Amino acid sequence: MKKITLILLCYATLLACSGVKKTESYLNSGNYDAAIDIAVKNLNTNKTAKGKQDYVYMLEEAFAKAKKRDEDEIALLKVENKAFNYERIYNLYMQLHNRQERIKPLLPLPLLKEGRNAIFLMKSYNSEIVQSKENLSGYLYDNARKLMITNNKMDYREAYDDLAYLDQLNPNFRDVRTLMDEAQYKGTDFVYVSTKNETNMVIPAKLQDDLLNFGTYGLNDKWTVYHSNKQKGVFYDFGMVLNFRQINISPEQIKEKQFIKEKQIKDGTKTLLDSNGNVVKDSLGNPIKVDNMKSISISIYEFTQFKSCQITGIVDYVDNRNKQLIDSFPLSSEFIFEYIYANYNGDKRACDETYYQYFDRRAVQFPTNEQMVYDTGEDMKAKLKGIITNNKFRR
Repeated sequence: MKKITLILLCYATLLACSGVKKTESYLNSGNYDAAIDIAVKNLNTNKTAKGKQDYVYMLEEAFAKAKKRDEDEIALLKVENKAFNYERIYNLYMQLHNRQERIKPLLPLPLLKEGRNAIFLMKSYNSEIVQSKENLSGYLYDNARKLMITNNKMDYREAYDDLAYLDQLNPNFRDVRTLMDEAQYKGTDFVYVSTKNETNMVIPAKLQDDLLNFGTYGLNDKWTVYHSNKQKGVFYDFGMVLNFRQINISPEQIKEKQFIKEKQIKDGTKTLLDSNGNVVKDSLGNPIKVDNMKSISISIYEFTQFKSCQITGIVDYVDNRNKQLIDSFPLSSEFIFEYIYANYNGDKRACDETYYQYFDRRAVQFPTNEQMVYDTGEDMKAKLKGIITNNKFRR
């Protein structure tokens, strides 16, 4: 027990030394907030213990240096007097405030050797935070309004991000929500999706409807919206055309196959005989009984109904602003109809039980060509989604 206690004590000492060295390293390298994080974490318990004194000294030093560095930077930024510095100034004031709030619950922190408490010069930054927030809010608002004067979607998107940040920073600031809706709409790419049949077959209307039902794809994102029906007043920046090039449907086929299965099964018991035909007995003189095995077989006549459909096409991306083809992606899908049924002569126990299902079946009607084309569309829809997901209209 003493040995275990000693090991635990040594381990705790090693951890403490490691924490002190890491804090010291951060402090010496100018990473004051990382040093403060470790010190605060270690002082949350037993803050007056002798073993925690190094953390108190380092926390005092790191806080003073971090405070001076932040205040010096704020002073320099104010002298520069550039509007784009407002965000940095606000963040620095918040950093100064939050740092103090982390340390306050620990105070006072005694320095035992010096007989005094560690010094942390606290200051209220409330008025500075309020003023810098107002400055930043005004800058974000004005910058967004300037961006929205242009006719550039990327500028509208940047304006939206500024307004969203402003709405989070200063909720209900002027008409921010209204401007966000405008920036969202004007920054969005609208894509008109259509199909084109270049085959000599009729494409089922239901298949075209399913392929163009982009609500089921989950593809609309923050800045891209797909429409399969044109809406009034909407300019479509891009077009996506699904060109059906070829539809190949195989003939209806029935493939026949005959095969035999054999198996040894138990058929009661029999008396065990030795090589001379004599009855073998156990130690009590009783005849020994063994399984009586017999061979069974089954002759199976298997029928496979088969029909396949393959659709090939091209997905074209078109820039409607200049009527130029952006890119094309090949698309190919296949659907196979296969149905197996069978009959037999003999003992069906000779085949695997999983095969029994085929004995209960009879021939079925082949799907129509139209149904085959439609069923192929399910695979096509998944591949079309993959093309759109992996190939954005704007690189």
